[in-house]
Amino acid sequence: MRRGGLLFIMLAVAAGPALANDSTAELGAGGLVYVTTEAIAMTSEDLFISMDEVRVRYTFENKSDRDVTTLVAFPMPDIKGALDFIEAVPVDDPVNFLGFRTTVDGKPVEAKVQQRASALGIDQTAFLTALGIPLAPQLDATRAALDKLPQDQWQGLIDRGLAIPDEFDAGKGWEKHLAPNWMLSTAFYWEQVFPAGKTVIVEHSYHPSVGTTAGTSVTQPQFGTSDWDKQYKDRFCIEDSFIKGARKAAAGRAEDDYLMEFRIEYILKTAANWAGGIDRFHVTIDKGKPGNLISFCGTGVKKTGPTTFEMSAENFYPERDLDILILAGAKSTK
Repeated sequence: MRRGGLLFIMLAVAAGPALANDSTAELGAGGLVYVTTEAIAMTSEDLFISMDEVRVRYTFENKSDRDVTTLVAFPMPDIKGALDFIEAVPVDDPVNFLGFRTTVDGKPVEAKVQQRASALGIDQTAFLTALGIPLAPQLDATRAALDKLPQDQWQGLIDRGLAIPDEFDAGKGWEKHLAPNWMLSTAFYWEQVFPAGKTVIVEHSYHPSVGTTAGTSVTQPQFGTSDWDKQYKDRFCIEDSFIKGARKAAAGRAEDDYLMEFRIEYILKTAANWAGGIDRFHVTIDKGKPGNLISFCGTGVKKTGPTTFEMSAENFYPERDLDILILAGAKSTK
């Protein structure tokens, strides 16, 4: 029993089945960004996405007659604290929570990192650091550090929008805690030299944040009738054949082997920073197991293996991000 949880529950119901109480929400991540310059062109991008890993291989060409040095960054998805935290964070690391790794021409890059905590639009990083509070709102250690603060300091954090009172009875009497409520913004970055007239190959990988739901609304008879359903269909380009396949896959399943949703959001539009379009773009999406069902938006998609789908484009200008929906049996994911 918890006070203060009613608003969260109401929002979860209003958001639709993908954010029910037995769900985690995906955090959208994408590729590299940098200061726009006409000198550097992205001649190719080769992207691989699965529920376990995202890999990207870029080829950049400096088309000018001079070396160009610029800041290259990988913005991690923002993490927002909450009374009941539901966002999927794949790596238990306060800084590199996606397990980000990168190489340039095959050599590992020691990227720097910047983290900022904010609430109500105000940077509160120094304030939290001075109190000895970890900046990662998703960690149990952060809540423990908040609980250790003298209670006469609690109201100050609440007034700044940094914390929410969390009161409940877990069977041992009424408890009072603080839940983190700030936004954590993280970016890895480094200075990169692009030699005149030459190409540079940059590769990076990370673990995606995969949103999950125990069950799926797609198999329900009324799916597609509400405004929320229509937005969901548009986001993942869900076609009638996918709905039919999902309902067939759900029929007759054991009670403990229900269909689950897995959602991945890849921010493609970060690629629009580079000069012109991407000369050659290629993406491979792996649904995990042959029996899984997958739906996403794309043009010229080809099935290239039991679990893989690929699409390619030339002079590619990303106009929308890539959202992927995978349905899998609960037992097959264990």
